[in-house]
Amino acid sequence: MPLGLAALSAGGVAYAAVIEPRAFRVRRITVPVLPEGMHPLRVLQISDIHMVSGQGAKRRWLQSLAGLRPDLVVNTGDNLSDPDAVPELLDALGPLMEFPGTYVFGSNDYYAPTFRNPGRYLIEKARGIHGLNGRDRLRHNVPRNPWESIRDAFDAAGWAGLDNSRGRLKLDSGAVLGLTGLDDPHIKHDRYTAVAGGPDPDADFSLALVHAPYLRVLDAFTADGYPLILAGHTHGGQLRIPFYGALVTNCDLDTDRVRGLSTHTAGPHRAALHVSAGCGANRYTPFRFACPPEATLLTLTPTPGNEFHPTRPGGLQ
Repeated sequence: MPLGLAALSAGGVAYAAVIEPRAFRVRRITVPVLPEGMHPLRVLQISDIHMVSGQGAKRRWLQSLAGLRPDLVVNTGDNLSDPDAVPELLDALGPLMEFPGTYVFGSNDYYAPTFRNPGRYLIEKARGIHGLNGRDRLRHNVPRNPWESIRDAFDAAGWAGLDNSRGRLKLDSGAVLGLTGLDDPHIKHDRYTAVAGGPDPDADFSLALVHAPYLRVLDAFTADGYPLILAGHTHGGQLRIPFYGALVTNCDLDTDRVRGLSTHTAGPHRAALHVSAGCGANRYTPFRFACPPEATLLTLTPTPGNEFHPTRPGGLQ
């Protein structure tokens, strides 16, 4: 390999491993999904933190997000990539836990990461091989994470846990939200029959949460009439080609919707779908390229007839 090409390749790897994973930002999006007459809601979605002990920059950035003063914090899972990082994770999220919130877990909340060849990992994702389900992980002795400590801290803060459950949350503004969530479809923990029935008729607005945006789940939520679905898991593709986009999604969602705001249809029904690009990565594949780590501030606004129309995402900061 020519010296110049080798230097360029090394520089690209260093950028993807060291610089971009620390280039944290906030994406701002307006989503017109609320009923007419309802006041706008500021929803901060955080996802795929994958906290590793010693990640001080990520911890400080997450703490700073409290300055956005959201009406609701939504955590769509995969908080850990190190079983020893629970204290640092909770310290990072402490200021955000002062706000109303809700959460679902992902596979990396339950199971500790294990080393895998990064090249093989990407090939498997491109071929649609989506990993072991929960029972298989136990059979293969995949180490467990102390997820109960995270759950207990979130619950103590008043955050609504939505793994295969429904809930209701009253915001400081007085608005009542109906909440429905699923445990992680990536490891086949989702049980839609436990939450079926559609939006809460007694809530001012209802939304749905899931960690991994598998099509079976998106179809079910949309067919049941949820106007907004929030998910994570994909890391936005994690390694993207400029002017082309993501190569993999790590689920059966198409690459065009691997991050950001889009629509999902199921029969005559349509929902707004937001997939977070996340703010971390597995400790053994800590690379991000053309896909900086981010949180999203979604401003939900009313729309005539309560029909979702996608709008161009707002700027980053």
